Amino acid sequence: MNAMNRFADSAETPDFDASRIERRTRRRRTVGIAAVAAALILGGGGTALATSVAGGGKSATPAATGTATASDDATTLLYLFGDGTTTRLPLAGLSLDMAKPLLEKTQTKLGTVTKKAVKGCKPSSVLEVTPHAPKTIKPGDTVDFTICAG
Repeated sequence: MNAMNRFADSAETPDFDASRIERRTRRRRTVGIAAVAAALILGGGGTALATSVAGGGKSATPAATGTATASDDATTLLYLFGDGTTTRLPLAGLSLDMAKPLLEKTQTKLGTVTKKAVKGCKPSSVLEVTPHAPKTIKPGDTVDFTICAG
């Protein structure tokens, strides 16, 4: 009996530092959010977010030339929030890898990816999205991409 008591008292119990685990989780989450925000800013998505915030949710004024608006709409997602407001997410010039975090953020799904040979475009950059503005997308929708073949 004494041998059993000595054995039971000698076994070490695991020590979990809950506050340290929580800090590490918060730090990882913060770094992830900062990385997505930096990618949006570098890719031009930050401009759309800034104009939607600065305008109080109102859409920005369209470009003066019709050709710029037509090409912008082919690569622009128009995201519909639950409260009825929309925001423009321009994807022109972004690579497919840079556009995927936007799909995750908007809770939309990646559909078919088609490659198209176009002179002068950056390989794997977004040429067109479907559906594109003026049609709106919402969480759960599928977005198809046409990217530059190189």
